[in-house]
Amino acid sequence: RYRYIDLRREQMQRTLVLRSAIIKTMRDYFADNDFIDVETPILGRSTPEGARDYLVPSRVHWGHFFALPQSPQLYKQILMVAGYDRYVQIARCFRDEDLRADRQPEFTQLDMEMSFVDAEDVIGMIDGLMKKLAKELLGLELTLPLPRMTYDQAMERYGSDAPDLRYGMQIVDCSDLARQSEFRVFRGAVDAGGFVRGIKIDKRADEFSRKRIDELTDFVKHDFAAKGLAWFRVEPDGSLWSPISKNVEPAVIEQLKSRFACEPGDLILLLADTWEVTCKGLNGLRRRLAAELKLFDPKQMHFSWVVEFPMFEHDAEEGRWVAMHHPFTAPRPQDLAQLKSDPQACRAQAYDLIVNGYEAGGGTIRIHDSETQQVVFDLLGISPEMAKDRFGFLLDALGYGAPPHGGIALGIDRVVMLFAGLDNIRDCIAFPKTQRAMDLMTEAPGQVETKQLHELHIQVETPPAK
Repeated sequence: RYRYIDLRREQMQRTLVLRSAIIKTMRDYFADNDFIDVETPILGRSTPEGARDYLVPSRVHWGHFFALPQSPQLYKQILMVAGYDRYVQIARCFRDEDLRADRQPEFTQLDMEMSFVDAEDVIGMIDGLMKKLAKELLGLELTLPLPRMTYDQAMERYGSDAPDLRYGMQIVDCSDLARQSEFRVFRGAVDAGGFVRGIKIDKRADEFSRKRIDELTDFVKHDFAAKGLAWFRVEPDGSLWSPISKNVEPAVIEQLKSRFACEPGDLILLLADTWEVTCKGLNGLRRRLAAELKLFDPKQMHFSWVVEFPMFEHDAEEGRWVAMHHPFTAPRPQDLAQLKSDPQACRAQAYDLIVNGYEAGGGTIRIHDSETQQVVFDLLGISPEMAKDRFGFLLDALGYGAPPHGGIALGIDRVVMLFAGLDNIRDCIAFPKTQRAMDLMTEAPGQVETKQLHELHIQVETPPAK
């Protein structure tokens, strides 16, 4: 509520000065690379894909609404069609979504687009930007190109498409060993189509009492809906011990020890569940244990790319495909032939920049022909009539000829948070919202006068009694 007093703090002032320097460095870098800064509209049309829009009623056009932009996506593609081959903007964006420590309802992003490029060109441009930012603002010398892995590799090794690579504990798949065992927990999981996967904590087993392991078990059960947590401790003589040792065949235990390259003092943690639960649960364990055991230097910065995301993911509730990124993402050229017949196998020309386990930015190469765009719309359940209504102006523009193009958006608030070594983007914004999407200082959102509602032809319903 007293933000003006909080802004006097030295840490807050240092952060806002850093934010200003980051934005200036970004502007200078793109100007030096012949980009032009173009402002796109704040008042646009609602396109019901992705998060909920913030709506603005039109006084002039009864029953019609503008939407605040979730991103300048469609406008920057139009600019590529119009021949502006290098666009950049520091853009204000708005999303009406559930909040958390690294999200705000209104946020700032570095938005860029280039024509006649492929993913390597866009990634290379951002590699150069990160090198410049790290050198000038942190005194770090990054080696380019930044490391990268595919989406499938990230999920297999770390259980996350935004892995924190400052520490180890890679996930190890033991499903094949579980098939050799009669232990019902392991065998039952794989027979049901699930997996047995785990991580190893090196040389710290003596720090894990039974109580602490029980706390970790409760953690994966409560936060990730896991059925339980199995564990093995490596004894001084190199043997594995666990409460379940008597239920697992000695030959399987020996293979388990070899699979994890065990040394005395190591601790193995295993989940037996679906792919999704093992990914989320082991990723959660990695992050929690790395923090508790202080396995990384908080001042360390690790940059990497995750590439080749699936084009689509299946929404079980709605029984349809949804775009993993957005509906304008182009498939890899080698996947075009199977786009209609096997959409699940198609991989996107998509790439995310990951810094210390956070997605700092994400981008794609765009679809630049109306025929492929309509195939994607069909797969997403968007009829030609619906597509014309929502995205007609873009489809018309593509019909006039569009160059191959692609780009990326970097979350400036999140980049500042990471460069400042903070863990909440609210500490990187001068006037942030709370996790209830409120501004305590100005008491926004607030009620408005009845006259204003009448001018907008809006009637407010009384909320139901609690």
